Amino acid sequence: MNRRMLALAWTTIKGRKGGFVAAFVAVLFGSAVITACGILLESSARSGVPAERYRAADVVVGAPQALPVADDVDPRFAERTTMPAGRVGEIARVPGVRAAIADVSVPVSVTPGGAPALGHGWQSTALGPFTLHAGRAPTGPNDVVLDSALADRIGTTVGASFRLAVGSHPSTYRVTGIASLPGDRLARQPALFFTDDRARRLTGQPDRVDTIGVLAAPGVQADELARAIDAAVSDVVVYTGSARSEAEFLDIGATRSFLNEVSLAFGGSMVLIIMVVVASTLALSVRQRLRELALLRAIGATPKQVLGMIRAESTVVGALGAVLGVIPGIGLSVLFRETFALVGAVPPDFALSIGPLPMLAALVLCLVGARLGGRIAARRAAGLRPVDALGEAAVEPGRLGWFRVTVGVLLVPAALAMAIWLPLTLPGEGAAESAAFSAFLLVFAVALLGPRLLGGSVTVLGPWLNRKSGVSGFLATANARANARRLAAATTPLIMGITLAAGQLFSGTITSGAAQDQAEAGLRADYVATSPSGGVSPEVADALRDVPGVSAVTPIVRTRTLATFGTQYRNYATQGVLGDRLAETMDLDVLHGDVAELRGNTVALSRIAAGTLGVGLGDTVDLRLGDGTPSTPRVVALYERGLGLGDVTLPHDVVLEHTTDRLDYAVLIGAAAGTDVEALGDALRSAVRHLPTVQVDHREAFVATQRDASAGDSAVGLILNAVLLGYLAIAVVNTFVMATTARFREFALLQLVGATRRQVRAMMRSEARIIVVAAVLLGTLAAIPSLIGTSLGLTRTLVPSIPPLVYLGIVGVATLLGWGAIMTSTRIAMRPPPVDAIGARE
Repeated sequence: MNRRMLALAWTTIKGRKGGFVAAFVAVLFGSAVITACGILLESSARSGVPAERYRAADVVVGAPQALPVADDVDPRFAERTTMPAGRVGEIARVPGVRAAIADVSVPVSVTPGGAPALGHGWQSTALGPFTLHAGRAPTGPNDVVLDSALADRIGTTVGASFRLAVGSHPSTYRVTGIASLPGDRLARQPALFFTDDRARRLTGQPDRVDTIGVLAAPGVQADELARAIDAAVSDVVVYTGSARSEAEFLDIGATRSFLNEVSLAFGGSMVLIIMVVVASTLALSVRQRLRELALLRAIGATPKQVLGMIRAESTVVGALGAVLGVIPGIGLSVLFRETFALVGAVPPDFALSIGPLPMLAALVLCLVGARLGGRIAARRAAGLRPVDALGEAAVEPGRLGWFRVTVGVLLVPAALAMAIWLPLTLPGEGAAESAAFSAFLLVFAVALLGPRLLGGSVTVLGPWLNRKSGVSGFLATANARANARRLAAATTPLIMGITLAAGQLFSGTITSGAAQDQAEAGLRADYVATSPSGGVSPEVADALRDVPGVSAVTPIVRTRTLATFGTQYRNYATQGVLGDRLAETMDLDVLHGDVAELRGNTVALSRIAAGTLGVGLGDTVDLRLGDGTPSTPRVVALYERGLGLGDVTLPHDVVLEHTTDRLDYAVLIGAAAGTDVEALGDALRSAVRHLPTVQVDHREAFVATQRDASAGDSAVGLILNAVLLGYLAIAVVNTFVMATTARFREFALLQLVGATRRQVRAMMRSEARIIVVAAVLLGTLAAIPSLIGTSLGLTRTLVPSIPPLVYLGIVGVATLLGWGAIMTSTRIAMRPPPVDAIGARE
């Protein structure tokens, strides 16, 4: 491609702006989405929040918080990993270290009200550095120093006493001092300070520390000291500069991992969809220019020159759209961040990192997509003989290429096999994953076989839909059948939108519906003890067992574990329970084995998890517990209700010992036979009345709370689906407007031979009716196999959970987009007088 070819392409684009607007719009919005995903990806590596309590530390040392995985994103552990207290001495002996200060964090609640805060040892104030501006340092076990913001919030002063709950147990502490950071206040985590010995004892692990803050000796640079510590001390991670906040706040690392996974997965899917849409739009554009291309061939242009010209046009349009799409892409990334923060997926203070790399990546990917789309669209047109091209410009060819038909036909059974046969034979998560991918294969099959499918739909649906429309209906049916290729190119984005909307939204409803049903069916307890401010101390379960009328008490602790198999890993929701008498409070729907054997180094797995990991009863599983501790438990039971109750079930003590807070998530309580349930509830509430952070509710209230939490977890998927479907909606309107406005000569000719404007619009309404109904039908048929396969893989039921109102919403939006775009562009195309329009240039 040379300068002359680009100049010719630019001249052609200026002369035929209407023919290139659709491709330009598709590339522009595609560039915006790719730029936004790139910014999220870059932010996952570069962004964060400022350090607060570690502001004065030159280096912060922590234990590894992620599992190293070759050629993949390192999955993070769900809980804080700690280090032996002896690491402090090792680091203090490294040359260049002035001081090494251990830090621990103790979650506490200020009562009444349950305001959360974190307790630390007094020595860690040097890492701020905090300064006392009132009172003195703590010296006794019940002394505490508050940060100034927390003191103002609870309205206390030096010398006052207040109640503080560590876990579920409140104690009275005396405020001996108030400290603050120089010129600033803690923004993320209110802090208070015990004596160092008291803080370590409250963690339950007095021989371990969370992090170690390092102060450098005079003249020693932070990066130099970090390298020395990394070389001298094993099994630690060293943080400097802005990365210190990642050691201070666990949610920063989790946010980085979340943004990394979301941007890669969603961005990859969007790149594929954008390329399909751009290629379809360019194909329609080239189809409308066959007469022009035929004339070029007739005056001596070679197929190579025609192909080069179209490639140059695609490059120019792609470059313009990609460059101009960067600005809205930055805005979209900000919108992503704000929306993710609103639903709790990222911290509100997590800033984006906006650099040139995402914009460059968007430019390259959009150019590649435009070039490939242009080449695909132009390949057949460039190879046609002038006479054939002129003929196709007037009447569409009756046949599709054999290669196109062959590939399209083969994709259909391949997609059906992935949707139905594989979910019946594949174990574990592979069943649902293969079913989900089958929707993409069917969309590609529809794109390849579109003219035939649409032609068949018109033949079947046209006479029925337009049986009362008279001549206009007859003309619409004949026109749609004769121009099946043109209509297929315009209709493909609408079919794709319906298929992907149904696939994405209903896959979520299948999963969430099954999870809710399993959670409700699996909870047999009559009452549940929880804490609105955090967790429940393990001792609460022992106290509730002594209440008369209680048959069984099951404390539950929740976390996430990593299961490794070969070179792969899976992250699973995990619960720790007592296997003894578990069936009285929780029904896991055990398929094989016995959960009563759940003790020591054993595990129970859901059917899906066991299938994914390839294990059965008696096999061992390689797990990383919540804090990264390796474990190889033996499988003693397999159960069905993993979606609602967690895919991994371990002994209670095993999970509890490897959590950050060492608190139970909830305590399930079953009533003995013949017990007055309401009276038992009053007795249970009386038993925990002295614990202000513990509440006892009926099982129905607990189930409703879990339902609300699961709704929040699905918000991110809805946000991403909204962006995907929004792009497809733009593409739908884009292509329909482009295809319809290009028919201005046809509309003018109909009026010149006697048709009125009203009759032409009636014909287009009939045609729009056929197109929309056919698109809804084909899009629905393409989505159904994947939904059946997803339901089979996840719930072993043939009928997927499809909310009728949601489906009607999809149909309504598709109808509004298709009908509105066709009829609006029809009115635009009919504005010029017929005499002027029939002689106007294309």
